[in-house]
Amino acid sequence: MAPAKPHRKVRTRRSYTEEFKQEAVQLLLDGHSAPSVAERLGLSEPNVLYSWKQAILHRAGPAGRTLGDRVAQLEDELRRVERERDILKKALAILSRHA
Repeated sequence: MAPAKPHRKVRTRRSYTEEFKQEAVQLLLDGHSAPSVAERLGLSEPNVLYSWKQAILHRAGPAGRTLGDRVAQLEDELRRVERERDILKKALAILSRHA
């Protein structure tokens, strides 16, 4: 007689409305990080947000892709400006100690 197989828990796939996906992607586009949006919305994996974003921007056509590119460009510029600000703060702290 064959040994009994252990009982495995069956995972069901959750489905989300299009409106939910659009609101989640909007949070992502507004500058929130994918992990924070996923946690806030109760998503198990933040990577699903990127696939939703890609699908929504693809459906939006050239204007959506341009918008996505512009958002990425502005995020890069924001990071650069924040780095410059941090360097200037450190320089000001060093110079004020010597004054």
